[in-house]
Amino acid sequence: MTEVNKIKCVAVVGTGVIGASWAAYFLAHGMDVRCTDPSPGAEEKLRAAVGRHWPILEGLGLAEGASQERLTFHADLEVALQGAAFVQENGPENEQLKIELFRRMDAVLPANVILASSSSGLLMSKVQSACRHPERVLLGHPFNPPHMIPLVEVIGGEKTSEQAVAQAMDFYTAIGKRPIHPRKEVKGHIANRLQAALWREAFHLVEQGVATVSDIDTAIAHGPGLRWALLGPFMNLHLSGGDGGLRHLLDHLGPPIESWWADLGAPSITEALKEKIVKEMDAELAGKEQGMLTAERDQLLVDLIQAKTTARNLP
Repeated sequence: MTEVNKIKCVAVVGTGVIGASWAAYFLAHGMDVRCTDPSPGAEEKLRAAVGRHWPILEGLGLAEGASQERLTFHADLEVALQGAAFVQENGPENEQLKIELFRRMDAVLPANVILASSSSGLLMSKVQSACRHPERVLLGHPFNPPHMIPLVEVIGGEKTSEQAVAQAMDFYTAIGKRPIHPRKEVKGHIANRLQAALWREAFHLVEQGVATVSDIDTAIAHGPGLRWALLGPFMNLHLSGGDGGLRHLLDHLGPPIESWWADLGAPSITEALKEKIVKEMDAELAGKEQGMLTAERDQLLVDLIQAKTTARNLP
């Protein structure tokens, strides 16, 4: 596979919210970025998004040679792929569309170029099924927004080579990401499944009238979410156990935790529940401008990310 230090040109296929964020991130790391997207007005939207992201990336620190001028847009997929040493695909979550898209990319690129998908939930074993070189097809699932959040989930399909997975892990690490390698393919991968578990109970509590949308947002943002931003759930449990650590905590709280699990809900997202949640979300947003919320969130994320990079012992 292509050596990490030789990857100077990346192709970004699909330039919606995720693709544009990836494009900005690759540019910030001093790469040439060749983009393509069939949507009307895609190039204008992409360049505008990169421009919006650039101040944040400047705050995080640009690599030598980083420039928005190194972005090129090509209407034709095959043209966009020319010269790319790594591909980050960000198309719609449609299995048949991705199978055909990867077949086309696989047909024109050298066999040593990794084809990574940002898919939120599709299995790479399906996506790689029409490729001549399925061994280089894998998942490179970011956490939104990719230009800020370090996490990337790297997962191969049934025919993906271990070498390709290792190469992708090395590449993402080299550009400042924190990749993890789930050992099995599952719908939603790891981070989205963990989010979905929380969302499931949050929706259930609203549906049952236990809490409002605002209550739940406050409970997480000003409670466990503060710790989760610093450490993962298992490390937080370990620290909560004091000198006895995780073993002590599980010995004492294991049964109560199991009883909570047994009592968790399994809601359906009915029209009535959607209406209730949207109405309560509107009430929580009253008097707040969404653009300002996003800007404040992003700046706090930058501050947090920078603070975490100076911590010596956090994993």
